[in-house]
Amino acid sequence: MIDERQDEDRPGSSAFDDASARRRFSTILAELADDTARERISVGDILAAMGDRAFGALMLIFALPNILPTPPGTSAILGAPLVVLTAQMTLGLKPWLPKIIAARSMTTKDFATIVGRLMPLLVRAERLLRPRLAFLAAPPAEYAVGAVCFVLAVVLFLPMPLGNILPALAISLAAFGILERDGVWVVAGLVCAVVALTVVGGAVVAATLAFMLVVQHLLL
Repeated sequence: MIDERQDEDRPGSSAFDDASARRRFSTILAELADDTARERISVGDILAAMGDRAFGALMLIFALPNILPTPPGTSAILGAPLVVLTAQMTLGLKPWLPKIIAARSMTTKDFATIVGRLMPLLVRAERLLRPRLAFLAAPPAEYAVGAVCFVLAVVLFLPMPLGNILPALAISLAAFGILERDGVWVVAGLVCAVVALTVVGGAVVAATLAFMLVVQHLLL
């Protein structure tokens, strides 16, 4: 059983609504995995289950796999939804995905297997998360975080060998912070974003200079 911590009720919100908003990401995934009434679980189901925290949840789902080396083309497949989601976050829109993405699904059994493997990692990470500096994980600061993550998602989408690891890590850290309203993790994600963009930018500059030198050598 996963412990859930509750914050004080916000003015104008019911205790039920506040409790629902504070459910852990791992708790919601476990509930979906245990729902035997469903034959399949889709990306749209996760979006609906997460409610107003769907941005953080979906960003995490699409960014985390890119932290590890993946087959060529994987970052483009997972990066496209991230570009859409982070653009919406930047503009203050509600999370929405094209039907072709939202309808992607797997059997509930397979989903439960994946959740079971991820659960220990998620629970350990959630133990380090707690509501603090919450203003950094909510509008209007959230829009700025979305803009940074949008740039990272575009970099992630580009076909750059091993160029997806640092941007994916930065997005994942920020997504964890947004999910649990932990501004410290958001800051960690932004710091990682600066490092990622510096490294990727340096690699692009180096590759450009090398290409220009080759062209110059061929023309001489």
